[in-house]
Amino acid sequence: MTKTYLMNSLIEKMQSPDQDFRFMGLNDLMNEIKQDPASFIGDEPTETKVLKQVLSLVEDRISEVKNQAVKCLGQLIKIIRETQMELVVDSLITFSMGKDDELRDISGLALKTITSELPLEGKIAARACAKLAPKLLQQVANTETPPETLIETLSTLSILITRFPAHVSDPSLTPHPLPAIAPLLSHSRPAVRKRAILTLSQYVPVAPRELVNDLLQNHILPILAPSANIEKQRTTVHLVAAIIRQSPQQLASVYNDIIPGILTAVQRDDDELREGCLQAFETLVLRSPTEAAPFLNSIVQIGNQFIKYDPVSSEFISPYVLNPDYLQNYAGLDDDEDEDMADGDEDDEDDAELDEYSDDEDTSYKIRRASTKLLAAVITTHPELLPSLYKEVSPVLISRFGDREETVRLEVWATYVALLNQTSLYGGLSQSQENDTRKRKRDSEEQMDVEETPYSLLRSQVSLLSKALLQQLRSPKTPPLTIQAGFQLLHSLLGVLPGCLSSQITPIAAISKSVLSQSPTTSTSGLHLTCLSFIALYFATHAPGTFSASLPTLTPVLLKSAGEKHPRVASEAFRVFSALLNAARPVKNGDWAEHLYDQAFQRLSTHDTDAEVRGCAEDCIADLWVCALDVIKPKGGKEWQSICRTTGNTAGAVRVVTKVAKDVEMSDEWVNYCVEWIMGLLKKSERGGKPEVFIALDTLLKRYSSGIPTDLPPTLVPQVRPYVSMTDISLLSLALTILAVLLDLSPSATFPEVERELLNDIYQIAHSPLVSGAALDSVLAFFSSLVQADAQIATHVVPSLALSVEKANKSDANLANVAKCIGQVVQSAQGVAAGTIAVYSKHIKVKIFQVQVHNLRCCVKSSHRRGTRALHVCRQILRVPITSINLQHSDMSKQQDTFTSTIEHFAAEEEEIRTAAAFAAGNIAIGNLHQFLPAILRVAESDPQKKLLSLHALKEVVTHCSHGQLEGVAEQLWTPLFQYSEDAEDSMRNVAAACLGKLTTTHPSRYLPQLHSRIHDENPATRATVVSAIRHTLAESAPSYDEVLAPLIMDFLDLIHDQDLNVRRLALSALNSAARTKPYLIRDHLPTLLPSLYAEMKVNPDLIRTVQMGPWTHKVDDGLDARKTAWETLYTLLDTCLTKLDLSVFLSHLLAAISDPSDEIKVIGHMLLARLSASPTTSIALAQRLDELTPALEATMRGAPVTKDTVKQDIERAAELRRSTMRAVAALSKIDSASTAPKFDVFVEESRKNEQWGAEFKELLGH
Repeated sequence: MTKTYLMNSLIEKMQSPDQDFRFMGLNDLMNEIKQDPASFIGDEPTETKVLKQVLSLVEDRISEVKNQAVKCLGQLIKIIRETQMELVVDSLITFSMGKDDELRDISGLALKTITSELPLEGKIAARACAKLAPKLLQQVANTETPPETLIETLSTLSILITRFPAHVSDPSLTPHPLPAIAPLLSHSRPAVRKRAILTLSQYVPVAPRELVNDLLQNHILPILAPSANIEKQRTTVHLVAAIIRQSPQQLASVYNDIIPGILTAVQRDDDELREGCLQAFETLVLRSPTEAAPFLNSIVQIGNQFIKYDPVSSEFISPYVLNPDYLQNYAGLDDDEDEDMADGDEDDEDDAELDEYSDDEDTSYKIRRASTKLLAAVITTHPELLPSLYKEVSPVLISRFGDREETVRLEVWATYVALLNQTSLYGGLSQSQENDTRKRKRDSEEQMDVEETPYSLLRSQVSLLSKALLQQLRSPKTPPLTIQAGFQLLHSLLGVLPGCLSSQITPIAAISKSVLSQSPTTSTSGLHLTCLSFIALYFATHAPGTFSASLPTLTPVLLKSAGEKHPRVASEAFRVFSALLNAARPVKNGDWAEHLYDQAFQRLSTHDTDAEVRGCAEDCIADLWVCALDVIKPKGGKEWQSICRTTGNTAGAVRVVTKVAKDVEMSDEWVNYCVEWIMGLLKKSERGGKPEVFIALDTLLKRYSSGIPTDLPPTLVPQVRPYVSMTDISLLSLALTILAVLLDLSPSATFPEVERELLNDIYQIAHSPLVSGAALDSVLAFFSSLVQADAQIATHVVPSLALSVEKANKSDANLANVAKCIGQVVQSAQGVAAGTIAVYSKHIKVKIFQVQVHNLRCCVKSSHRRGTRALHVCRQILRVPITSINLQHSDMSKQQDTFTSTIEHFAAEEEEIRTAAAFAAGNIAIGNLHQFLPAILRVAESDPQKKLLSLHALKEVVTHCSHGQLEGVAEQLWTPLFQYSEDAEDSMRNVAAACLGKLTTTHPSRYLPQLHSRIHDENPATRATVVSAIRHTLAESAPSYDEVLAPLIMDFLDLIHDQDLNVRRLALSALNSAARTKPYLIRDHLPTLLPSLYAEMKVNPDLIRTVQMGPWTHKVDDGLDARKTAWETLYTLLDTCLTKLDLSVFLSHLLAAISDPSDEIKVIGHMLLARLSASPTTSIALAQRLDELTPALEATMRGAPVTKDTVKQDIERAAELRRSTMRAVAALSKIDSASTAPKFDVFVEESRKNEQWGAEFKELLGH
């Protein structure tokens, strides 16, 4: 069937009198276009016929057919010719100008559909915009266009501006959008004005500057004059807010003219204008916090003034901030009222009085709500103002806790939660706690005692806050959602000031009882959960004496909640009891504990108990054993039969057994019972939960009071054997730990089993290159326990290890691991030390490697590996401290030839042997520093080729010597190390700097000043060594070192201004280390450091050079490493010094990261975005910048075009970068942007629909 025939048949269906046929014809046409976009190529007559038929169906009398025709146009617009596109646009605009309301609406929908469906790339978009935009703008400029048509046309223009800003901002476009749309700001219909405001605000960011200036001078600034028409002023204020929301930088130059005008307008007697002004201020504070800073005092005063705006109340008359005495009277609270609150008796006179003033037309609540949101914006964007906010804003917010309008009251409480969250993050408590661990001067402590901090100011207001809030919660008319919000506020308060509600336990208990005494329903279950969560936190943060008197009030309703059918409520109730048990520990008596046990046991013994409830009940049983032993011990332990089950989810039971075994002295009978149960779990094939099972087994084995039963190891070792393999490295580590424990606690019963069943397998595991970290530590611990369990086995283990590695393939053998195992054996069995050293010293002799030519083929490989292993073994054996083995075994001064042979291997051809020789020489020297250290120094001075290896040997000495040993040789090493670093390559300088850093920490007061004296050395290599050495010292945790470093650290970090690029990079790396390990030393200096850090993040064209590589040219950025280090430092600062970062400045620089030419820096930028979006505090500021970030994210998502020169590696790198971008976008999309980022929302939606990566993106979104 030809395409022409098919299209003609579809036209016939679309012309059918049957509406179903017409609908199906359109549907089939859409499917055909999607399957074959080239359907009309070479057949213009058919294309014209199809298009005209679809346009005619836009006028169909059946709504479903018209809607399907609109969808079909959205697909056709992508493939039709340019001449046909003009036909479509003209027809739809003609329809939209008609008098038929239904046709006008459907044509407007069609125009929006085709603009939404246009592809972003390709020529079709440019042609469509060139045809569509002038027609739409002419329609907007036409004074006879009906209001409904104007609204639809402006909506279509908004889509064009959002999706194709470059095309719509073309200077050749006639008429231009700004002059065409601006007159609509004076339109008589409010809906048209509102739509015009939105469209203008979207266009201003891409409009030519001269047109924006014209808009400001003619349509904005004059209307903000005090005498301007109120209705026009409303529109102008909304326009200003919309422009600030979309592009705040466009108005930055005229803020000094605009903001005073709005400050004047807000005082005019018009509620709608006031609300608009307050919303404009909120947008200004959120989008331009830096530019708004000079006006913050006035803005806060406005917020404080209008949050009390209530025409039915005389309170608004008061222009001053309410004092605490007034607050107490306002809340209707006395010190004597707490008991009344507890009894639940309430006087409803105030509520009745307010009901008299109820007025459905009263909109003053909108002004109070807008004022509250304005204050919330100030709180979230200016944490540096926390002290003044607690003085000026907090009392006013507390005074409005009882606002008569429910929505305003909730907004006020939410704003106070934001204030508490900012206090937790920026209030300085965490820094004070950190400094409390360090020595501080007396005068600093005295200064802190009198300083007004956010915490001290909050603490002074807690009493009024809690009374005002609890007064609202105790009212029987308060709806559940409001009570829930109140408990959330109290929860946040305790999170910031633990233990601050001690005096309010009586009303809290009464309100909680009132809430929990009612059974939870679908609408109130959230309230129950929030209430229970708060009670748990209250118990955890207050002393038992605070709440003990209220337990008779609370425990009955808590027990009732634990018995509820709602699983989440019951689970949370058990968590409350866990918090109570841990807070009141030890619990000697109490009926509630008895009832709790019965309730938990009943849940555990019932087979259909919800999994979450069962887990919480199990935790409660564990807490009863730990905290209420006298209560639960007489029960006979019947609960363990229900806990220690072998079916279902056993993770909670394993956790309970581990906790009880660790904290309670249990009988051997119980331990044996639990071990048998754990052994049953080991037989299960599932991997899930196995690590916790091994941890529980380890804990249980150590709790036998009379020793491990002799019949246990023969049974347990075979069950552990399947896990002693390379299949799962983490389980291997745990299994070896269990074997080591058995060898330690029951050597006679365990050793024969291990030797017979497992030892040969462990020899193979020991040399595996996959074994490292915790797994290698477990292997070493196993061998230590093994040789201690049997005195004779050590003499067999060493040769067996050596033999296993010799038989293994070179790629499957890690000689260093075997050397560490042999070293551990020697350390644990000192009797074999002398023999082992003697054996391996022979292999170090040079003659082993001087093989005769005729034996070369058969011997050289074996000799090479034996020599390398020998060096590694000597390195490990000789690292053992003098106190661990006999002096004659560690001091090899009598075996000078061994040391000499080791040094001679510095000239070996194989790099592996050279490296092992350097490490061995350093460890040999530790045994007798006075004899061997000068020899290493002589090698470094006499032979430049061996200098780097000598430095590695010295690093071993410096790293593994004790402080006492180093103090004796520090002077001997200090000067040579600096000499070796001068004019040396980076690798040599890094090793020397590591040694100097270690030496500095041995005597900070002596060596830090010496480093400090060299920071201005003329030689850049010396300065680089100094700052690198300082970076190595930052791992030192001694407080005495911090005291010496603190006054000097800024001088070292000031090298980020050095003229030498390498010195700047190393200084940035030192700053990164300081931010990670000692943030308390640099926090107060960040205002000085951050400008320089931000400067290093910019691409410097002077550092980019072009390199010729055959026929291709390649650009090399010498500043990339320093720039990357700067971004990594900023990432660290976000973790450790967030309170000192100005988020608005931070975010303005972040755009450079995701636009950087380097993919590595783009990835760091994506990680920063994900980190910022995860924090409730930082995400608020980030939400205001999403549209600014969108173009760079879009460009990275699309990637570079694939050409004939693109190689596979480039495609893979582009795919990985796209995945990084998608992860960032997925994280950003979870921010509640509240329609502040239309460009980003469009980008997210188009990414979902993308055929190439849409499925993967949806998976990241979790949809």
